[in-house]
Amino acid sequence: MDKHIHLLKLSAGTESVEQLVAWQKGHALRFADGLPRHVTRMWPKKQPEIEAGGSIYWVIKGLIQARQRIVRLDEVSGEDGIRRCAIVLDPVLVRTTPAPRRPFQGWRYLAPADAPRDLPAHRQAEDALPPELAGALAEIGVF
Repeated sequence: MDKHIHLLKLSAGTESVEQLVAWQKGHALRFADGLPRHVTRMWPKKQPEIEAGGSIYWVIKGLIQARQRIVRLDEVSGEDGIRRCAIVLDPVLVRTTPAPRRPFQGWRYLAPADAPRDLPAHRQAEDALPPELAGALAEIGVF
């Protein structure tokens, strides 16, 4: 049985999945491998489980709306010399069924059983519902 775990992260200041994609494309150009990264102060203690097939699930406007496969965790140091964790991501964002989440700081672990399903391939390019509508539908169990 595959023993992996996911991360859950609030995409602060992001209004849409498209905005997150655009930001990551520009940011990834800073790295030789061209892969996007999210740098965090805390190093996940469950690194082997994350690297065994985990994804980062993005909370945008109060809803989990997308995920990205985690490629690896790299150690990086800031200008202040403090060790940080760079979560290196696959550049492809996969839309998920919307799932409401309250605001939180940092990141959280997300068990595979609690992760929202990916939208089918034929729905990946659809325009997203307004967050308020998607949240209301998710709360009543439509998604």
